[in-house]
Amino acid sequence: MGDAVMGYAAPPLTDVVPLLADTIEAALERLRDVRIAVVGDFCLDIYWFVDPSRSETSLETGLATQPVREQRYSLGGAGNVVANLAAMGCGNLAAVGVVGDDPWGREMARLLDGLGVDTGDLLVEANDWATLAYTKPHMRKDETNRIDFGNFNRLPAATAERLLVRIEQRIPQTDVIIVNQQVVQGVHSPELRTGLQMLMRRPQTPPFIVDSRHYSDVYTDAWLKINDNEAARLCGGAHEPDHPVLREEATDAARRLFSRSNKPVFVTRGSRGIVVGDASGCQEIPGVLVLGRVDTVGAGDSALAGIAAGVAAGCDPTTAARIGNLVAAVTIQKLRQTGTATPDEILSIGRQGNYIYRPELAEDARAARFLPETDIEIVTNVPPGLRIRHALFDHDGTISVLRQGWETVMEPMMVRAILGQRYGSADEALYQRVVAAVRQYVDQSTGVRTLVQMQELVEMVHDFGCVPDRDILDAHGYKAIYNDALMGRVRSRLAKLNCGELAVSDFTIKNAVPFLERLRAAGVRMILASGTDQQDVIAEAEALGYAHLFEGGIYGAVDAIGKDAKRLVLERIMTDLGTAATRELVAFGDGPVEIRETHKCGAFTVGIASDEIRRFGLSTEKRSRLIKAGADVIVPDFAQMEHLLPVLGCYVS
Repeated sequence: MGDAVMGYAAPPLTDVVPLLADTIEAALERLRDVRIAVVGDFCLDIYWFVDPSRSETSLETGLATQPVREQRYSLGGAGNVVANLAAMGCGNLAAVGVVGDDPWGREMARLLDGLGVDTGDLLVEANDWATLAYTKPHMRKDETNRIDFGNFNRLPAATAERLLVRIEQRIPQTDVIIVNQQVVQGVHSPELRTGLQMLMRRPQTPPFIVDSRHYSDVYTDAWLKINDNEAARLCGGAHEPDHPVLREEATDAARRLFSRSNKPVFVTRGSRGIVVGDASGCQEIPGVLVLGRVDTVGAGDSALAGIAAGVAAGCDPTTAARIGNLVAAVTIQKLRQTGTATPDEILSIGRQGNYIYRPELAEDARAARFLPETDIEIVTNVPPGLRIRHALFDHDGTISVLRQGWETVMEPMMVRAILGQRYGSADEALYQRVVAAVRQYVDQSTGVRTLVQMQELVEMVHDFGCVPDRDILDAHGYKAIYNDALMGRVRSRLAKLNCGELAVSDFTIKNAVPFLERLRAAGVRMILASGTDQQDVIAEAEALGYAHLFEGGIYGAVDAIGKDAKRLVLERIMTDLGTAATRELVAFGDGPVEIRETHKCGAFTVGIASDEIRRFGLSTEKRSRLIKAGADVIVPDFAQMEHLLPVLGCYVS
């Protein structure tokens, strides 16, 4: 059986090794000397936060007024690209575009000047032109109908010619020229498009990187940044805007678009990352995992800025795409604003190395491949000669089901905490918004320590605004409420175990304990690392009778936000045993955290996609999460351990 496993033709590994932090840092340090010009549709995002508590009735109309408590103005479109470049530390930036002779144009210039941007080529058009501005009134933190300016713009041919002259003058003194096209009523008139294409065809010009919503097919001599739907459309696909584009379609589009222009192509895929097409072929950059709520508005601008900055700093297209991926991952976490990313933020998320692997396989079980005559799914090729000496186990859902149903405890507890005194009186719309937000976070954060989950709950309570600030608890306070509810359930189950009403097998995944015993007999040193509080996980492992098998120790969560037992244990293993340990270490877990952290170390990972209610059989939701976290093998339980052990190089009679 072992030989058959090693020769199994599993799907090829198509993700990439996370970019080393020192490579990112070196590129970011070079940005202070780069010269980038941004040409395109400069927009202004206007945020008005209405507070009806001071509303009055207008004497003129008899209607209620909408008092604005707070107002914010931020750069959008090409302006957002510039803002992202400035935040990254780009030292020499120029804005080339058109604004109106109006208050929004003056505010645009003020914001750009504040970033140290050269606005000498930001032309003011007084006739038939309004600055592209988007007013977003918010009522109780919910955005209401937007008010738009600039929808009736028509760029005069003479102004287009003036812009082209300014762009031509910039070419000798620029490392990269970004071309942004945001709206049909923007600066990309027929005259400007024709003139830009002619400039791009000139020899010895810097790279022109185009990001266009409507004219990607016009700029055939530029480097292209394009989303996967638009890329598929340009290559003959008939995709609706929200229709998912298959991986094969995205990579094929990247190849074909590169072959048309012989210039690099960056196909962005949202949470699925970026596909780069260039002379070396196609490279796939995996998406970055982001837990919690996100706002994807402006993410494309952020990715474009990161890509262009990387190119200007001398990076190859693949490295530039990785930087763009990280920049976007930072900015989508900044809610109700047009976010930017600083070098420290980019480096921080780059060092974490939390990527989303094989999303297509994770979301389509039809592509699964199994060890012959088993339910053991082989996600990646098993390394030849794999023989484990160290095994890291998660506890809840991997071995024990004492805490099965924790989600059904946490979800209502979070909903009550967010709504507070309004729990019984909140209207259906608010209640459902809260439930949806909680459910999404609980699903995403499976395997994350409870204290970290409660820290996010604190933020959610603040954001929904139903509870007065003075009544909001800290993460420890909410954790105590949750633990009291959950431990009541655990104590009841342990009582039934102790009195003999139920057995250990009723509270463990099928064959889990025999599997642990077989590993120990094979000389494997086992370690238990759980997100549950340390004293609780030790007590539960002792009650279930297998604590003694974990000679490497039992580790649980400590009462501090910044400390994670699973990460600390992995770091200790690597320190004690050296890098060779990665070839002898396997992690077993039903949650993404232990799988992801071990995968980042280069070790082997077995995802336990367990149905905790039945204690055997597959949970398709877990399977999806575990593959995205980097699992090499997926099993529903340990029922087929006689087939699984040889995969791991364990041969014990």
